[in-house]
Amino acid sequence: MEAASDALPWDGAARAAKDIMFGSIAGMVSKVFEHPFDLTKVRLQSQVLDTTARFNGPIDCLVKTWKNEGIRGLYRGLPAPIVGAMLENASLFMAYSELQDVIRRVNSQPLTQDPSLPQLALAGAGAGAITSFLLTPVELVKCKMQVQMIAPTAASIPHPTATATLDSTLGSKPRPLPGPIAVLMSVIRTEGIRGLWLGQTGTLIRECGGGAAWFTTKEFVGMRLIKRRGSELTRKDILPWESALSGACAGGVFNFSMFPADTVKSTMQTEEDLRPRGSSAPKPTFLGTARALYRAQGVKGLYAGCGITVARSIPSSAIIFLIYDGLSRKFA
Repeated sequence: MEAASDALPWDGAARAAKDIMFGSIAGMVSKVFEHPFDLTKVRLQSQVLDTTARFNGPIDCLVKTWKNEGIRGLYRGLPAPIVGAMLENASLFMAYSELQDVIRRVNSQPLTQDPSLPQLALAGAGAGAITSFLLTPVELVKCKMQVQMIAPTAASIPHPTATATLDSTLGSKPRPLPGPIAVLMSVIRTEGIRGLWLGQTGTLIRECGGGAAWFTTKEFVGMRLIKRRGSELTRKDILPWESALSGACAGGVFNFSMFPADTVKSTMQTEEDLRPRGSSAPKPTFLGTARALYRAQGVKGLYAGCGITVARSIPSSAIIFLIYDGLSRKFA
């Protein structure tokens, strides 16, 4: 995320390629670490509108998933978020760098000048907004796969190669479980291409506000740590532990501040699987789902699964920035 230089055109292309590559690697590694906790978050969010809760909290959800589904259950739906994490971080870091250059040019600033925090927040928000359109279809498939084992049998998509057992409170009747391609094609068949962007409003709010919070917090904490070693140092002088610590702070701020939007999005994306209303029923809307969640459990419902999400986002975000900044230093 260093400032660009007034150099040849292909320098910008090389930097963009590095942002894509480094962001993809960082996103992939962090997602493998955090997926079981993300699965727990989605399952807790999806039960807010149920009359009877399937799980009593994050620990209960993790234990029941492990007991009834094993290690494969904890990593159910992993391929989609792996792709999503690579797309998300590659898009975020590349757009963040490019938007900083745009802001500098608009303000007639040298491309070597570090942007101010408000400028970084604007670049982060823009990067998040762009990334949201790539993420929504991936997260739709991920969320649907993560609730397969707790969904009513009728909601499953026939698939000849996958069979599983329904868990705990739902009995133990075997039924087929579709893979990511089957889920994707099912959505396209029933809802069309537009159906892949169900929950886009929630993703846009989360990524736009979260992008601003994530990058700004990381840069603010990182610069404070760097300046303790010398006032003449710049962002490129950040040490590995400073990248990790500032990234950890950024992860916690991002997920806590934008969590209600994510809860609404996840509920919308799993509604048809968990509480099918038929093809003639109106599709869920962002505001309608938010009101339903608030009526059901108040503010607590909007933050279902928040604790475990913030807890896993702290080390996950630390890993992302540790890898990204480390690769950027090594291949600068």
